[in-house]
Amino acid sequence: MRQVTHRKLPIALVISALFVTSAISAAISSDSYAQPPAKTSSAEEALVSKAKGIHKRVLTLDTHNDIDINNFGFSRNYAQDLENQVTLPKMIAGGLDASFFIVYTGQSTEADAFEPAGYKRAYDSAINLFEGIHRMTTVLAPTQIEFARSADDVRRIYAKGKKVALIGVENAYPLGDEKFALKRVKQFYERGARYMSLAHQGHSQLSDSNTGEAIGWKWNGLSPLGKQVIAEMNKWGIMVDVSHPSKESMMQTLAITKAPIIASHSSVRALCDVSRNMDDEQLLALKANNGVIQIVGFNAYLKTDSAERRVALKALRDEFKLPDNVSVQGVRRGPVGGVSEEQRATLLKRLSEVDAKFPPPTRATVKDLVDHIDYAVKKIGIDHVGISSDFDGGGGIDGWNHAGETFNVTLELVRRGYTEAQIGKMWSGNLLRVMADVEKVAKELQAQK
Repeated sequence: MRQVTHRKLPIALVISALFVTSAISAAISSDSYAQPPAKTSSAEEALVSKAKGIHKRVLTLDTHNDIDINNFGFSRNYAQDLENQVTLPKMIAGGLDASFFIVYTGQSTEADAFEPAGYKRAYDSAINLFEGIHRMTTVLAPTQIEFARSADDVRRIYAKGKKVALIGVENAYPLGDEKFALKRVKQFYERGARYMSLAHQGHSQLSDSNTGEAIGWKWNGLSPLGKQVIAEMNKWGIMVDVSHPSKESMMQTLAITKAPIIASHSSVRALCDVSRNMDDEQLLALKANNGVIQIVGFNAYLKTDSAERRVALKALRDEFKLPDNVSVQGVRRGPVGGVSEEQRATLLKRLSEVDAKFPPPTRATVKDLVDHIDYAVKKIGIDHVGISSDFDGGGGIDGWNHAGETFNVTLELVRRGYTEAQIGKMWSGNLLRVMADVEKVAKELQAQK
């Protein structure tokens, strides 16, 4: 979900050397799941052994992993054990079988954001990310990972023992205006997009963002063009993702869509009251639509600040006039556009004072993640709940801080009493069902005269 600055790589690559990945594969076997602390209890040992067996047998799919355009070259790429939370070695080590890699575009706030020049910058950035993902599966590591375009593809590739790559689009802003948007929906589908959200942190030309709860609304839901895009996504078989758009946008989407929808990386608002999460009304509406919420391992969406801390942070935001798409905490990650280094230094000092007076909650754990899963399962049923991480986009919690620790999620699910069949549904079965339903609806719509 975070803003990532992408550097455009040349489209033409000189394939002058073959990338060797066998050493990496040999060094990290599929049995090398992140191990829990040693236990003396025989009952605990039996539970861990049971969880390991389930984790090997179920298809594990994470619906949201961000990428860096700089990681698709021969000298640096995802087949290497980079510092990123998701790499092929980490996927192998943690038993993560499939990943939606994200074509992410931050919502521009530039003066020309909604003019041809702004749309072109967003489109060019998105195309580079599409091409990078395909480069990984066709040039850099084709023996380890393969690209999937359908639910059947996912299962077929998994059965061959290879990792599975899919594409999700986070923010449909690169679709552009009325001149291009509908045509580009089909183009994005052809490039491999299998889900897409219509907004991110900030309103787009298509939809309000959840951030409208703090900054006000632009469309009061979907824009007229956004409504057309939803229908076009149904026609070509792209799942509609409602994780970042506003609640009203989601409700209007449900009135339009002919296919199930997803929330690719959200959690439960009843347990963590932030606008990115889904309240009970949204959860029940998602169930009625036969969709799925992918509960996300993102600290701030699992445990929320106290009311006093939220007030203090909002006061800092207002005082320093932070852009709508930058959180107060985001200034800790680096420079922020529109904020000088002197202002940033002052803001960081003031933020430390807020931390001392109103401490942030302790970092979320895998137990907190599964608390949200438990709540959603009890509210809307096992068939509508899945799992995601938002790795390399802000995600990561104690116990599941990178793909190499994926087993720990399965272990906690087993500890809570979920069966292998139920765990299989949450790790991939429910999402693949929605994906197949969307494919079916697309074929029916395309067949209509």
